[in-house]
Amino acid sequence: MSDWCADDYEPLIIDKGRGVHLYDCDGNRYIDGNASIWTNIHGHSHPVIDSAIREQLEKIAHCSFLGTTNEPAILLAEKLVRLFPPATLGRVFFSDDGSTAVECALKMAIQYFQLTGDKHRDQFIAFQGAYHGDTMGASALGKISTFHKRFEDFGMPVCHLEQTSQLQGVDGTKVIAVVIEPLVQGAAGIRLWPSGMLKELRHWCDENGVLLIFDEVMTGFGRTGKMFACEHEEVVPDLMALAKGLTGGYLPLAATLCSASIYEAFLGDPERTFYYGHSYSGNPLGCAAALANLRVFEDEDTLEQLPPKVEHLAGSLKSLAEGSSHVAEVRQCGMIAGIELSGGDGSLGARCCAAARKYGLLTRSIGDTVVFLPPLVIASDEIDKAMKALERSISDILG
Repeated sequence: MSDWCADDYEPLIIDKGRGVHLYDCDGNRYIDGNASIWTNIHGHSHPVIDSAIREQLEKIAHCSFLGTTNEPAILLAEKLVRLFPPATLGRVFFSDDGSTAVECALKMAIQYFQLTGDKHRDQFIAFQGAYHGDTMGASALGKISTFHKRFEDFGMPVCHLEQTSQLQGVDGTKVIAVVIEPLVQGAAGIRLWPSGMLKELRHWCDENGVLLIFDEVMTGFGRTGKMFACEHEEVVPDLMALAKGLTGGYLPLAATLCSASIYEAFLGDPERTFYYGHSYSGNPLGCAAALANLRVFEDEDTLEQLPPKVEHLAGSLKSLAEGSSHVAEVRQCGMIAGIELSGGDGSLGARCCAAARKYGLLTRSIGDTVVFLPPLVIASDEIDKAMKALERSISDILG
């Protein structure tokens, strides 16, 4: 904050967005290389989503979701459950961001076992390098020193593993749930999980009566090449957290999906109720944006157009790595990429991202790893421009 508040520092003020581009208050144009913190899907100012929000605004912007409902929320819940195989994730609980979607999943899991008479389960399993949000429950699952070390003594009991083989030493009868970012850990520096890991987790959880929670806040809505990352291994969890791309990157909205068996445990007398509420749960504007977001997926064949883009990005990343001795490794999962720079002290990534601005690219880094995660609407020539901007910025900083 001292750097941000320094007299000689001028913050970058974003004025507007069009497609994959952002414009600052001086009129400079940039490729949005991190999809506005991993949220934007179809580009900025998309006419379908803009129109849906305006249309809903003519009716009502917000109303309580406690004891009432609204049409956009009803339609969105129905749309979401139909994205999964029948009789799997059939119930939806709305909240407002990824961290709270995870919190809801954790509390549901705890209360589920309390209600079903299995109260001795008292811990969660998560993984080294995990990031699931910054609220206290979600933070307890995380294991990245920068974000979590100060608070690790104040959260829920969590066993952090490095790999699935370590599950063999865990007493499954004590575990409430396993929580994971499927296929790729985002805030860990775009770290990829080995193929088949999700199936291993599903098998272990089923054997031990443990719930499986997927945090698809970052990986959901096409980022990995499929609508959801778990589809790559044809694994469905018991609970799933969604946010970020849910509204196409327009408005805060999150959803926690769960199976019918979990939902049914909460039915009955008032003491079984899931007492968890947010002022903006089921917000009509957010739900209208999310419905429009899903409609664009269908109308523009977004997922069908991804394979050549993913392949083109892979080629561009390979060229970048081969052309610079300063690139230690590139990691890619669909339209998610991390470019790790060598010989750094943790500040190289930020310096290169700052240098990339003058070449028309805005993105962010995690330590010495530069993240490239653009809106899915990005074209091949814009990918090339972004990689060229990174190449030049790396050269400026490292020679």
